[in-house]
Amino acid sequence: MKTALRISVILLSAAALTACSSDDDSNGSATHVNDVPIHWIRSEYTPNTGGYVDPVDVPNTVADEIHTNTASRDRLSAESTVYLRYDDDIVAVTKQPRGSLIEIQDYRSGYSRWQHHLRTSSWPDPAAQSFRGGGPGSGK
Repeated sequence: MKTALRISVILLSAAALTACSSDDDSNGSATHVNDVPIHWIRSEYTPNTGGYVDPVDVPNTVADEIHTNTASRDRLSAESTVYLRYDDDIVAVTKQPRGSLIEIQDYRSGYSRWQHHLRTSSWPDPAAQSFRGGGPGSGK
């Protein structure tokens, strides 16, 4: 009987810990991983060696389309590029002679690449000690 009681306590404790481990935002509703809509981007835009291309639309229009499909956490415009921040990635939409180029990079690499535009924003620097990343998982 003691073994059954111990197993029950362990299982109930594990269930309680699992229920308490979800991330909550300020209003108490659960937040979800905010991933780049890569499958949608692949189906909507033309792949090329540097990412994806919209041969017609300007960066603001393309960024609006991507954001409408899956809302980004934040948006920043600098010169001829619009940056969309997702939990673990950055999407950069850059003006081309015709249309726009869409590039997707993981947050750390993208921040490093485009830091001259991003470091003056409120986006956290992944090189800083306090940076935790945006997605779920351990190490936070």
